[in-house]
Amino acid sequence: MSEEKTGAAVDSLRTVEMFAGLDDGVLGQIVDRATEFEVPAGHVLIQPHMEASGMFILEEGTVLVEGPGLHLERGAGECFGELALLSEHGHRSARVQAKTPVRGLAIARDDFWELLEAEPRLALSLLRVVGDRLAE
Repeated sequence: MSEEKTGAAVDSLRTVEMFAGLDDGVLGQIVDRATEFEVPAGHVLIQPHMEASGMFILEEGTVLVEGPGLHLERGAGECFGELALLSEHGHRSARVQAKTPVRGLAIARDDFWELLEAEPRLALSLLRVVGDRLAE
């Protein structure tokens, strides 16, 4: 990723609740481990019961999250897919489909865990996000 793109991605991560309180060095590590992705409207990113391989951070666009008793939207500055990463062989519980064209970052399971181990503040932020999601 170019230096300009890296700076823009770091700025984008600052808008995500889970990453908002982290310093630029940690945000840079997250960007270094992330993979950029773009998908068209209608593309299914996650299916229920799939083994979780990573999480997603939305930079642009909107996704629909649907599961048993669950129907909501996530947009730019939000993440999804993190809950299933909390257990060793976590499986997806919802279907996530792009409502609009979507652009964002994906972080693989192993990279996510290494980041959590290296940055305790990220783990604390994740706990807050998980608590909020469970309350939803």
